[in-house]
Amino acid sequence: MKKIIALAGSNSSTSINKQLATYAASLVNNVQVKVLDLNDFEMSIYSSDREKESGHPKEAVAFVDEIRQADGIVISLAEHNGAYSGAFKNIFDWATRVEQKTFLGKSMLLMATSPGGRGGASVLEMASNRFPRHNANIVGKFSLPSFHSNFTDGKIINEELNNELLEEVKQFEESL
Repeated sequence: MKKIIALAGSNSSTSINKQLATYAASLVNNVQVKVLDLNDFEMSIYSSDREKESGHPKEAVAFVDEIRQADGIVISLAEHNGAYSGAFKNIFDWATRVEQKTFLGKSMLLMATSPGGRGGASVLEMASNRFPRHNANIVGKFSLPSFHSNFTDGKIINEELNNELLEEVKQFEESL
């Protein structure tokens, strides 16, 4: 059975992006899903001095190992001031030092959501441009605007948006 990981680019215990990633992963048929929590990979802020002095933190190695063991990645990125959250950026920075091609060619469903009407559009665009340089095979993209109006009880309640996500999930599933 194929294995996918789902994660949010947020360390919030009430992350709306984690809710979206978990929901999207649940729509993928015939896979084993492991939901990752960024809090399990918390480490010191990346610096080249720290890397020279101490090497790679075990959390960064473990994060890359989770990617290595998966057949696909479902990720929903939080947008903080138009960019990645600090928590995700730090993990990403360390992970790229462990493995420059961090995403290892794995199929990726790339998403973002926010309380506002743009649905994390800036961070989604940023990741769409950046992640392929780290060997992400982005096979689907989805943005959910106005999270609190469109997502309730663990699912998207706006039929049009849910159908849009289902199409992206289908492409992701077929790529595994």
